[in-house]
Amino acid sequence: QVQPVESGGGLVQAGASLRLSCAASGDTFTHYAFGWFRQAPGKEREFVAAISWGGSDTYYADSVKGRFTISRDNGEDMVYLQMNNLKPEDTAVYFCAASVAASRIGKLYDYWGQGTQVTVSS
Repeated sequence: QVQPVESGGGLVQAGASLRLSCAASGDTFTHYAFGWFRQAPGKEREFVAAISWGGSDTYYADSVKGRFTISRDNGEDMVYLQMNNLKPEDTAVYFCAASVAASRIGKLYDYWGQGTQVTVSS
């Protein structure tokens, strides 16, 4: 199994950028695809982005396409979410999760981090 740990959240103004990091320890990093999900207060968790084990395939929610970029460094066992042009509606707790295959469906992810808060002020 693998244990994701997120970092990089914070409070920023609208239009700013943040890069979230996900360190994954435990099992062989390249055995897993990774996804980023987010949950805003009073809302259900939603898919943000996912990346395949090799990094060649990426997937995005329509709401972040063109603004967010998911990437991974298999040499460092790290996954990143570069978030540009942040909007107040991006405010949420962001979670990194690992799965055997990249998916938009949260239930298919076996391992989850504790989350990192991103707050975007207007």
